[in-house]
Amino acid sequence: MQWISLNNQEQVKLIKENIGYSVIFKHSTRCSISLMAKRNFELDWSAIPENTTLYFLDLIAHRDISALIAETFQVHHESPQVLLIKDGECILDLSHSDISAEEIAEQITT
Repeated sequence: MQWISLNNQEQVKLIKENIGYSVIFKHSTRCSISLMAKRNFELDWSAIPENTTLYFLDLIAHRDISALIAETFQVHHESPQVLLIKDGECILDLSHSDISAEEIAEQITT
């Protein structure tokens, strides 16, 4: 699997309009907890179905996009944070040590 860099607001609109599943990983490049959560997620992300689009947001570089994500998907901002989006709606919101690729995969396959 591979990350798609989330670096413009138009991408958020496309995620909202997408039919199917997307994952957004919001990462603070200045935070060791965020780095650990990202590494653990990537170790297990093979459990996620291959047709799932994985977006990566650098919170430090794109605070405006992070704010737009919170508003668009009606979630409280956290860092690190993973959102599972299905048909334009956030159906799962995980942060910090609760971030789990396996839980994402379980939601998609059930």
